[in-house]
Parts: sequence; C-alpha cells; structure tokens
Amino acid sequence: MRSSSYSVLPTRALRAMVVLALTAGIATTVPAAHAGPRAAGPAPATAPAVAAKPYMGWSSWSMQSSKYPGLNPDGDYSYLTEANVLKQTDALAAKLKKYGYDHVNIDAGWWMDKSWKTGFDQYGRQTPDPVRFPHGMKSVADHIHSKGLKAGIYLPVGLEKGAYGDGKVPVWNAPGCTTADIVYPDLRTTNGWDNAYKLDFANACAQKYIDSQAQQFADWGYDFLKLDGVGPGSFKSGDNYDNVPDVAAWQKAIATAGRPIHLELSWSLDIGHAADWKKYSNGWRIDTDVECYCNTLVTWENSVNDRWDDAPAWSRKAGPGGWNDLDAIDVGNGEMDGLTKAERQSYMTLWAINKSPLFTGDDLTRLDSYGVSLLTNKEVIAVDQNDSPVARPVTPVGDQQVWGTKNPDGSYTVALFNLGDAPASVTADWASFGFTGNASVRDLWNKANLGTHKNRITEALPAHGSRLFTVKPAGGTLATTAYEAEDTANTLTGNASVAGCDACSGGKKVGNLYTGGKLRINDVTVKKDGIYSVKVAYVSGDPRSVTVLSNSGNGTSLKFPSTGDWGTAETVSVQLALKAGSNSITFDSGSGYAPDIDRIVVPQSV
Repeated sequence: MRSSSYSVLPTRALRAMVVLALTAGIATTVPAAHAGPRAAGPAPATAPAVAAKPYMGWSSWSMQSSKYPGLNPDGDYSYLTEANVLKQTDALAAKLKKYGYDHVNIDAGWWMDKSWKTGFDQYGRQTPDPVRFPHGMKSVADHIHSKGLKAGIYLPVGLEKGAYGDGKVPVWNAPGCTTADIVYPDLRTTNGWDNAYKLDFANACAQKYIDSQAQQFADWGYDFLKLDGVGPGSFKSGDNYDNVPDVAAWQKAIATAGRPIHLELSWSLDIGHAADWKKYSNGWRIDTDVECYCNTLVTWENSVNDRWDDAPAWSRKAGPGGWNDLDAIDVGNGEMDGLTKAERQSYMTLWAINKSPLFTGDDLTRLDSYGVSLLTNKEVIAVDQNDSPVARPVTPVGDQQVWGTKNPDGSYTVALFNLGDAPASVTADWASFGFTGNASVRDLWNKANLGTHKNRITEALPAHGSRLFTVKPAGGTLATTAYEAEDTANTLTGNASVAGCDACSGGKKVGNLYTGGKLRINDVTVKKDGIYSVKVAYVSGDPRSVTVLSNSGNGTSLKFPSTGDWGTAETVSVQLALKAGSNSITFDSGSGYAPDIDRIVVPQSV
C-alpha cells in the first residue's frame, strides 16, 4: 500500500474497513514454492551503489486506492493483478525508461485475495495470491527485468497475525525456531494498523525470520522493498511501535541475501529517528499518503499541499544512500489525477527540488500530452538527480514562497510558488541567495533562456502555480553587516533570554520568545532608505510564526519553516523598510511561540 497502505487515516471509514479485514481475516496456508535454499538472482556486475540517487519509476498504490471509474471493478483495491503490473511495466519501458524511470513497485495486497484475506507459506512468509498473481512473484520480476527495469515489492513491518499459527509455525532455515519464539509472549502488536505482532529481537529466531523473508525476495529477484507501517511514525509512538530494531534486522538480512535490495520505509516517519532511518535504510516517507482515497488519485488539499509545510524539516537529512520520500507524483493524467495543470507542475517542481524519489502512480497507458511533458522534462529531472543539496525555503512559508539551493557550479536552483487560491506575483531577490547585480535566468519548465535580470525576478503565477529557474550570477557578492541577537545593545522583553547554541554564530541565540516575549535588535545601520532583504538565522524544531517589524512599523506575522530540530540553524529572508542611518528590527512572539533567533544579516545597500 502506501503510507496508510492498509487504508488512509484512522478516522476514515475505508481505513476501518480494511484494517478489520486484515486483522480478522483467516490466513490461508500455501506450500512454499521453494522450501529449500535457492541461488539468488544475479546482480549486475557493475551495479551502482544502492540509492546513489533518488529512484524513479512507477508504483501500484495510487490506482489501487482510487475510486476513479474503472480502476477497481472487482471491489476496493482490486486493481493489483499480475496482468495490470505487466501492462504498466511495458508502458514504463516504452514511454519513460529512457528518462530514468526504472522501478516497477508492487504495493500492498499481492499476498491477499480480493476480500483481503492473507496467505502465507508453511514458514509464515507471505505468498502470492493465486488469482492476483497466477504465475507467482518470480515470474513477474523476471518480466520486469526483461524490460531492463527493477522490481519492487512490499511488506508491513512485524509478524502478521495470520502468520502466527498458534506459535507453531516453523521458521525457514532455522531449526528449532517457531513463530512463538520470534514475538513477545504477550503478543503485543505493532505497525501503523496493529495488524502484526511485534518481533522480539532478543531471541535470535526473530532475525532468522527476517532473513527468511529477505532470502525469499532475493530468490524471486526483487531489487526494492517497501517496509510499511514503520514506527516511531505511521501516527503511532511508544515502545510497541518502535520498529528501529526491525529496520536494522532488515538491513542485516538484505546484506546476506545475495542481492542488492533498496529498503524504503513508510510512512510519516518520526524525524527524531532520522539518524536511524539514514543508518539502516535507503529512503523514508516524511508524510502521510498523497492519495485522496476518492474518485481521483489525489487532490490538491488532500494531501499534495501538505508537503510545502512538512518537507523543510527534513531537508538536511537526505543524501546519497538515503532520500526523503514525498510519495507518488500523480501528474500524468489531469482527469484521473484530479489536479489543474498549474497544480501538476507545482507538485512535480516541489518533488524535484527536494530530491524526492520520482515515482508515478498514474496509469501509464493513459498519460496525456501535458503529463508526458512534465514527467519527461530532462532539465527538471536533472534537478532531482544532480549533486546539489536539497532545496529549502529562502522566504517565510506563506501563500507565496521562494525555495532554492546553490549548485556545485555556482548557479542556483530557484523555485517560485503561489500556494494561494488566487493569482499572485512572487519575487525572488538575489540578496536572499547572497549575491547582487545581474544574473542570467533559465526557465526549466519552458526550456527557455529569459535573459539577464538585475537583483531579482518577479513572476505572475496562477493559483497553486510555480516557476522553476536556474540562475547564474554575473554580479558580485552582496556586502552585508551581521547583528547578533544576543548582543548586549539589544533589548529583550517578556520571557526572552539568551541561551547557548552550538549551531549558532557566536554560540548563542535569543530564545523563550513566547506570549509577548520580544527581541529588538538596535542600531541596524544602512546608508539609504529602501526595502532591504534581511536574512534571519534562526532555530525552530517546528514551524513557528513571529511578527517582524522595523522601527515603529506595524509588522507582519511570518511563519518560519522548521529547521528539523532544536540544534540546527537555518535562514530565511524577510523584506523590511529601513531608513538611512540607525534602525531597529523587532521580533515579537505575540500570543504564541516564536522561533529562537540567532542573528540577522543586513545588506549594506539596496
């Protein structure tokens, strides 16, 4: 499935229906096709490192989960069949493979019949449903490989209840081990749906069980595994839902299975365990499902637009070997997707600048021409696949936003977004990126050079619209003056106080900005009147708003994106009117909680 692969959210009737089916369903036991060891499928002799770049491809879940007419004619989630997977494989190979899309990922349900009754072999391992996959999973992987593509498969974390068999089911290749040995005696449950028993890795038999699953996937020839319902995350917390040991066990099992397998984790993973996800896996879902579980694949409000708020916290967590997964990009067919053209472009733009895996859940046999143009734009794909850092917002995160990152060649990737419901202009100031003067601008979506722009670029965008540029500075480095928040010349009121901060310049910051707490930075000096792009360095473990004003102005409440934790500093730029001579800049928490402030950096001239 996907994040809520067994459903959507706990409050939705659909989730309740599917979870009930899974937890109450009777397991069917099918003899293993291969009870003994088999040679693992050969890996390419010069295979690149797993997840060196974000993977690209297709996944089954978006169409499985949709009520779009004709997709699931035999009941909810019935789309997943061998015939449909092979049809999408052939379409991917024909239409998108040459652009880098090379994964075909089979999501939840491959071991369940169309009433979602689960099936297991005599060793408690999931076995393909004979109606959905009459030729078995190895045959499907072989076909995928025959097209020069990689095969992906799915499992929930833990021992599914239907596999327990009163604790008497033996574990493959582990003499003396049964399912009673691999779980806790009280049969505590785990994963995002509580449909599995938690594995107890204090008993070596638990690792043996994971080894047996990994070996089966390697024998079948799979190159990718999505492990779903992983906690902390998946809207669950606490000891029962701490699946870090499971993820570590999977990494260990894959290492000995004889075939490289990309391990992807789902869903809404706890950022507090980002170091664990990076250590043991190759990718992690940062959010809930992108699908709407309605009569289209997605909608803007549920939940494509959530990612603009949620992605910034993870921006420093990704890199070669492990990537932030924003979920499927369903941009290939406007009617089925349920999005406007502007929304489809913004959707793909955000995924690309975040270096998310680019995998679509669309029906690849029904892509429209605009969808093809989005999915096959080589310049945009390069933004996702190149060696630049993940982009971050360079402005506060309101209806109009600017995101960007510096590329190794000295250019910048710059994205403009209008998330508002009406058309609006959005401006990217070069000062926000640390340079001034002229810069050449390349429009990546329209594949056009826009010439030279001095100091900034402004674009009129439709509702939910975007632009994506490469900007190459031709001017000079911006001359600036920095002002530390903790300077004794500043004024602190209310609860505001100076605190230590290893990530901050000078090792200090001003925090406790809440319920009226204020920081006023005094004697900010510029040479002439104007609107200045003031860069604010701050620390905030979650998105927080603060009212920023210069001198005696009215100020504006601005939301600063999360820096990921309370030990990381980031920057955003705010536009402030300053007068020639001395100024003050105030950060006012108002009635809420504001970010901690490290310092401000002010251009010496407009």
